[in-house]
Amino acid sequence: MPDARGLRVLAVHAHPDDEASKGAAMMAAYVAAGAEVMVATCTGGERGDILVAEATEMARAHRDLGGLRRVEMARSVEALGVQHRWLGFVDSGLPEGDPLPALPFGCFASLPLATTAAPLVRLVRSFKPHVIVTYDENGGYPHPDHIRTHEVSVEAFRAAGLADEYPGLGEPWNVSKLYYDRGFAPEKFIAWHEGLVEAGLPSPLGERIQAVVEELESGTGRAARHVTTTKIEVADFMDRRDAALLAHRTQVDPNGFFFAVPTAIAAKVYPWEDYTLISTRVAVSLPETDLFAGLHQGVGDAIGRSATPPAACRPGGADVSLDDAGHEA
Repeated sequence: MPDARGLRVLAVHAHPDDEASKGAAMMAAYVAAGAEVMVATCTGGERGDILVAEATEMARAHRDLGGLRRVEMARSVEALGVQHRWLGFVDSGLPEGDPLPALPFGCFASLPLATTAAPLVRLVRSFKPHVIVTYDENGGYPHPDHIRTHEVSVEAFRAAGLADEYPGLGEPWNVSKLYYDRGFAPEKFIAWHEGLVEAGLPSPLGERIQAVVEELESGTGRAARHVTTTKIEVADFMDRRDAALLAHRTQVDPNGFFFAVPTAIAAKVYPWEDYTLISTRVAVSLPETDLFAGLHQGVGDAIGRSATPPAACRPGGADVSLDDAGHEA
């Protein structure tokens, strides 16, 4: 990975633990390369479930889950070596039922977009990231907070550099590139499955792969929505990812899905984390192996103060325009 000193990346996530399960090794790799890396967490995860059986015996998990998840978050970012900011919104929970119930009053996903985007715009203008990484339109999976995280990230990318929008929140700053995380890239799961089979180990990924193949064949679903444009080599940093995951004792089972593939096998058969470049204000050539591609020759604040309008990107050089929600117009 190229020297990344002087460059900054901001990863925007919905809940504590999302930073560990989506792009953690990438962030650790960029810290090692000299970049400043920050995680912005939109909510406190207060309405999350306790997902690990052993954690149900922890009195604090029942008394103050939000407080305990803040402790877990601190341990995770320490493992990754990144900076961290809370945006301060309340977890919306995952509504269930048919029809779905109304969202809780005042929760993150229930508030106006401008209200929820404002703290992120302020953070962008103060931290001055060159790159933002976040979720796609589906939120990675359709949790209300993940979808709203996508929306506020796209809004901050659009508006943080505009002096007449979100006044009073700092000097304008244009983020150069916007990426969507592809943690659920089907090619990764296929490689993992084949790696387990080759090693003579049972694979829990067969059903997931079949569902992805059906999505790809039908041209629907998140597997078909975006393609990978950017692959980041992270084999040497998967242990940092594992440490960050294990920090979230109420959310991540050390014997569960995230550890179904031994790290040695994962690093051998698929040593990358995958991203889709959605919009850029600098010239690029796809595919990429570096989130900062196109930026190394212009390190410094001058890039972010440029008024160059963004262009959406796809492999092959075809231009795509985005609407305000980040969908193709």
